[in-house]
Amino acid sequence: MKLPKLLQNKIDNRINNNALRTLKKQSIVVDFASNDYLGFSKNENIFHKAHELLIQKKATQNGATGSRLLSGNHFLYEETESFIAQFHQSESALIFNSGYDANIGLFSSVPQRNDIVLYDEFSHASIRDGIQMSLAKSYKFKHNDLNDLEKLLQRFENKLSEIYIVTESVFSMDGDSPDILKLANLSEKHNALLIIDEAHSLGVFGNKGQGLVQELTLQDKVFARIMTFGKGLGCHGAAILGSKKLKEYLINFSRSFIYTTALPPHSIATILIAYQELERSQEKIKKLQENSLFFNQNISSIFNSTNYNSSIKSIIISGNERVKNASIYLNNKGFDVKPILSPTVSEGQERLRFCLHSYNSKEEIKEALLSLEKHLINT
Repeated sequence: MKLPKLLQNKIDNRINNNALRTLKKQSIVVDFASNDYLGFSKNENIFHKAHELLIQKKATQNGATGSRLLSGNHFLYEETESFIAQFHQSESALIFNSGYDANIGLFSSVPQRNDIVLYDEFSHASIRDGIQMSLAKSYKFKHNDLNDLEKLLQRFENKLSEIYIVTESVFSMDGDSPDILKLANLSEKHNALLIIDEAHSLGVFGNKGQGLVQELTLQDKVFARIMTFGKGLGCHGAAILGSKKLKEYLINFSRSFIYTTALPPHSIATILIAYQELERSQEKIKKLQENSLFFNQNISSIFNSTNYNSSIKSIIISGNERVKNASIYLNNKGFDVKPILSPTVSEGQERLRFCLHSYNSKEEIKEALLSLEKHLINT
């Protein structure tokens, strides 16, 4: 059956711009591509302990059987949410099936008609999709530009509505962060509610990987935090941290929570065991932070690169074809480094995105950078 013409035209346009996305098989090369910052996805201790917990608790069912409001609220949920809330020094935690579901559920249900949502222009697609689904009015501010944000706050602060400020603690393309302390002070000054997505911060910042907000001891100044488990925790799902009242509200009004089958016991057991492992992983977190510093120290002057303290490093190589060729070259040399193409990033801002891990060696990092330098000099 033919694809509708307008849809085929969009596919053809992607092909013409060398931007068509495809699913590729995993290759056995040095990992500079995954979000598995601490190697938890391959951690056999987590795998076996999660299984042991399920056997011990006689939780041998394969599925949750329904949404949490019907039949899917199995006992492991309460234990795991309690642990997460305590770990993150939050009143409550509510688990969602993914980071995307959490952001959709939060932003589509919490801001009300005529409320104001001010969000960083580089916010993740799930944040923007959730905001678009709400009845609130939304305005973006320039990336990490608190002066631009304050102008918007001054414009709207006298209206009889709530103002929400939305950002991320670590942005996924450049690995940069906003000044969260100034953001918190700004939100207090203008009586706004601050929401921070910590997807790329969990497992990376804080002495136990609690995230950047807790590293700065600002958790009590943030209305809601989104913790995603598919990155530093190496498993699946997400949690929204906030007050008990916020949790109660989301259980009643968040559609991506209400109208979906709950995660099975095995997924929740893995989340709980992964969090317990995170408490004992100071050495891995330290190694990850050392790798970030080492990468920054070994960046060649010919690179147009970012060098923030997170695990994400970007090297700008303009043009979809050029950056794809650089990625292929590195793959042939044994390094998995993914190209980020336009329209995912703005045209001219195409880049190689290095994701660092605690299990990468300094030799691997140095060799990958030297290989890239050689390729760029010769092309």
